[in-house]
Amino acid sequence: MNSTVFITGASSGIGKSAAEKFAAAGCRLILCARNEQKITELSKSLQERFHVPVHAFALDVRDKEAVDAAVKGLPEAFSDIDVLVNNAGLALGLEKLQDNLVNDWEEMIATNVTGLLYVTRAVLPTMLRRRQGHIINIGSIAGIHAYPNGAVYCATKAAVKTLSDGLRQDLVETPIRVTNIQPGMTETNFSIVRFHGDVERANKVYQGIEPLTGDDIADIIFYATSAPPHVQICEITVTPTCQATGNVAFKTVRP
Repeated sequence: MNSTVFITGASSGIGKSAAEKFAAAGCRLILCARNEQKITELSKSLQERFHVPVHAFALDVRDKEAVDAAVKGLPEAFSDIDVLVNNAGLALGLEKLQDNLVNDWEEMIATNVTGLLYVTRAVLPTMLRRRQGHIINIGSIAGIHAYPNGAVYCATKAAVKTLSDGLRQDLVETPIRVTNIQPGMTETNFSIVRFHGDVERANKVYQGIEPLTGDDIADIIFYATSAPPHVQICEITVTPTCQATGNVAFKTVRP
């Protein structure tokens, strides 16, 4: 797979798994995350393990000027982006809307929605010029089924779904594809971030179930990008077998 793949939020979770998946396929990688140390370590690891070119840097997708500068300043060997994986995103807090921290709202909206738009807008001109490309947005089942105490996060992921649908229509006269992937319960550092570092509370989210993993979602991302050029997988919703919708899951006791 001779492609250049740009993954945001690549230092952990789904983004890291996707980076490993595409590296194993021999792709050139552009990786960014807010944590410079982690993204640098991942870059070195991937180059050593898979012998692929990697361009990695710290980036906060909420900063439009930084996003534009990063994309415009890509080395020539990485400038033609074939696949963009808009993975950067987070949930913060799990309380009723009236009890949420407003700062948490603002960070979720700025990262999950505005940041996704900034990166997409920066990358699209090159895809349009080359008349090829694939944009993968990492949404959530929360964007389909809201759940109690998650109103703002669910709203941001509903926005990702609608933005994906709208962008697909804006690009219908081009060969550029848009895919929205909507995972259910996936065990990464997601819940640790949501609960502001409370690992004990985060672990309870997955007690009694076998959740999805970052590798599971990376496999789906790769599958979508590997389809023939005339095939556009518009949307994929995936849950662990024990989960039916956003807030309906069957829990057993882990042995």
